[in-house]
Amino acid sequence: MFNILRQVSDYAKGTLEAAKYIGQGLAVTFDHMQRRPITVQYPYEKLIPSERFRGRIHFEFDKCISCEVCVRVCPINLPVVDWEFNKAVKKKELKHYSIDFGVCIFCANCVEYCPTNCLSMTEEYELSAYDRHELNYDNVALGRLPYKVTQDPMVTPLREFAYLPKGVVEPHDLPSGSQRSGKRPEEIVQETES
Repeated sequence: MFNILRQVSDYAKGTLEAAKYIGQGLAVTFDHMQRRPITVQYPYEKLIPSERFRGRIHFEFDKCISCEVCVRVCPINLPVVDWEFNKAVKKKELKHYSIDFGVCIFCANCVEYCPTNCLSMTEEYELSAYDRHELNYDNVALGRLPYKVTQDPMVTPLREFAYLPKGVVEPHDLPSGSQRSGKRPEEIVQETES
């Protein structure tokens, strides 16, 4: 008799715990239903990276003195610096410089410790490739200037995730020409130019 009562009480406790966990899950779901969407339609809309975003490294060949500080401060000894000593002027001459972005952890130590500021971080983050060997950038590929999101005519740049007006939850119900929250990047550029 006591065995049956204990089984019934254990079943009731399990049922109550399951109901509690289902209630917690539904509370999170209902909480998110009241929030504004933060979806970015990626190929056609892109977020503007912050000022200190650490994207692809830009390299200026003429400024480099082949000191190899970037190799020494890199946690994985990643940059490959190939130089030759010129006995006539008693200086190192840079022959080749490369970074493999398939291995790079984008810590920016090389940029921070470079004595001649020949390395800089850009806001380019689209480095996907079909072959991992294409991610090994030489000094020519590193010297290529990246494009800015605000200057790409095919993309709508977004300044922030919450880009809908306050109180609007569904982005497809917006009337055409309605003002979004904050200023658009084009307006910010026009203000800085004038």
